[in-house]
Amino acid sequence: DRIQMEQNSVEALNALSGELKGTYYPLTGMSKETQDQLTKDHFLFNDSDRFLKAAGGYNDWPNGRGIFFNENKTFLVWVNEEDHLRLISMQKGGDVGAIYKRLVTAIKALEEKLTFARDDRLGYLTFCPSNLGTTLRASVHIKIPHLSARKDFKSVCEKLKLQARGIHGEHTASEGGVYDISNKRRLGLTEIEAVKEMVAGVQEIIRLEKESSTTKTRSCHVL
Repeated sequence: DRIQMEQNSVEALNALSGELKGTYYPLTGMSKETQDQLTKDHFLFNDSDRFLKAAGGYNDWPNGRGIFFNENKTFLVWVNEEDHLRLISMQKGGDVGAIYKRLVTAIKALEEKLTFARDDRLGYLTFCPSNLGTTLRASVHIKIPHLSARKDFKSVCEKLKLQARGIHGEHTASEGGVYDISNKRRLGLTEIEAVKEMVAGVQEIIRLEKESSTTKTRSCHVL
């Protein structure tokens, strides 16, 4: 059950050392002010997704759930949110290599105490079928007000094998033209291929944003 899963996870998380060493904060007993601040900072999950609610993802809320993060808040773990564990490595800037390396280091350390469910054909098993395979979603928050205003924005992302979401996650809206852009494919490729696919796609998104910005500026000038 969730309580036992939480206990096993916390034991493994508390054994992490070095850069990954951190503290676990259970949702049970957490003040609303702390929850709201962590959610605003994009660190904590909540129970507002109607699709997860319909699928039973919020049963027994908030029991058995919590968040772990290191001192620098560059490594986070959501316990019993949508999946049993969601590992998050993040930092500001464009050093994707450092972010990926931190994630791999954490996974290897946790695998010494935990076993992740995996199928030979489907890959790692998750709550949502769209995450089957590598389960890896590599993303960036990027401001693209001009490109996102284009009618073909969604099809552009599709062609680049990318997914555009609001900065607060799936089924949320963009704020100020800022989007969460990530690799769309999880299945049929390796983890490093998924990361490279995201990087290449975002580089093209940046180029198209600059192009769209220049086009709009020129149009306004002509008018």
